[in-house]
Amino acid sequence: MDLSTLCLVHSILEERGIRRAAAACGRPASSASAALRRVETVLSVPLVRRDGQALVPTLEAEARLPRFADIARAAAALAALGEGDGSIPLTALSRFAAAARAGSINAAAKSLGLGQPQLTRQLSHLEAAIGCKLLDRSASGISCTPEGLEALALAERIGGTWEQLFAASAERFRRSAATWRLGTIIPFGHESEIAAMLARLAVEWRSARPRQPLFLSSTTADELVSGLKNRRFDLILLDTDRYPAEFDGQLIGRSQLALAAPRALKETERQDFAALLRRYPIAVPSPKSGLRQMTDRFLEATLSPAERSRLTLVEVDSIPVIINLVLDHGHLSVLPEHSVANINSPPTLLPLDTAYQQSLSLVWPRDALSRQAAEAMVKLLARS
Repeated sequence: MDLSTLCLVHSILEERGIRRAAAACGRPASSASAALRRVETVLSVPLVRRDGQALVPTLEAEARLPRFADIARAAAALAALGEGDGSIPLTALSRFAAAARAGSINAAAKSLGLGQPQLTRQLSHLEAAIGCKLLDRSASGISCTPEGLEALALAERIGGTWEQLFAASAERFRRSAATWRLGTIIPFGHESEIAAMLARLAVEWRSARPRQPLFLSSTTADELVSGLKNRRFDLILLDTDRYPAEFDGQLIGRSQLALAAPRALKETERQDFAALLRRYPIAVPSPKSGLRQMTDRFLEATLSPAERSRLTLVEVDSIPVIINLVLDHGHLSVLPEHSVANINSPPTLLPLDTAYQQSLSLVWPRDALSRQAAEAMVKLLARS
C-alpha cells in the first residue's frame, strides 16, 4: 500500500465520484478506480455504492473517513517537505521510522530482518520520493535532519492511522467471517408469513449454531442476486423459483396469490377481474421483485394489449404502502392471500387461479461450505 493510493481513495470518498477524484488529483480515472479496488480488497470492506450516477460512501467508509482524511493531510505535509514524486510505500515510511529510532541502519536492518544494503537503498528511494534529505550519516550512525524529524513524526502518524484502519477492518472481518448473512425479500409486515418464518428461523439458528450468528437483511430480488454475486450475502431467499444458473437453490414453499381490493367492493364487482382492473388504479411493486413478475403475468393473461396500455399503474417499492393504497385509497394489488389475510381488518381478497403463486426459494453459491449452511437452513425452515 502507498500514500498516493490512499489519497486517491480519500478523494473518491470526498468527491463521490471516480472521475471527479481523478481530475482533482491529476490522475487517470483508471488509476483512481484501481486504487479503490485495491484498498477495498486490503481492508475487506466495500467503501462505495452506486446511487444513480454518483458513488456514495458506505456506512463502513463514513466511519473510516476521518482516518483517510488524517492520512491525506499527513501525506500533503510530507510532500511539502521537498519536491519529490510523492509515490511513497507505507513500508518505506515504517522502515525509515525504525532506522531513525534505532540511530543505526545496521541495527534497524537486523530488527526488520533485512539486509543492510536493501534498507539503505529503500531509505535513499524514500528521500528521492519526498525530495529532501532525511538522514545524516556518520561513522557513529545516523541522525535525522530537520526535515527528517518532521518526516519521522508524519511517518509515525501515517503508520498509526493505517494500523487503526486495518485493525478495524480485521476485527470486522473476524466478526463477519463467523456470521452467516442471509438476504431476504422484504416481508409484507410483522403479521406476514415471511416475517413470522424469518423470526422463527433466527431463533432456531441461534439455538442450533450459537457460535455462528445469523444476520438478516431485506431488499428486492435483483439486489439479492447482486449481493450474492459480490458475496455481500452468503445465501438469499427469493420470491421466485427462477435464479441464475451459476447458483444452486431449493424451493422452500409457495403462497397462493389473490387480487386485493378495497373492503367496500360490491359483490357484483367481484366476478369480473378484467372490469375491476380497468376501473381501479393498480398498485404494483418494483419490477425487480418476483411478485411484480407474477403480477405482470396475471395482467397479460387477463387483459388485451390495448386494455393494458390504458391501465393506471402506481409503482411503489414498499409493500406496507401498497397495502395502505388498497385499504384506504381505492387501489387494487396482487398480493399473497394468507399474508394479507392476517392483517387486522384486511382488504377484500379475490383468490387467483392456482397458476399464480408466490414462490420462495433459498439460493446459494456452488461451494461446499455454502451448501452445508443451506442444508442446515432448509431443515430449520422446514421445521418453522
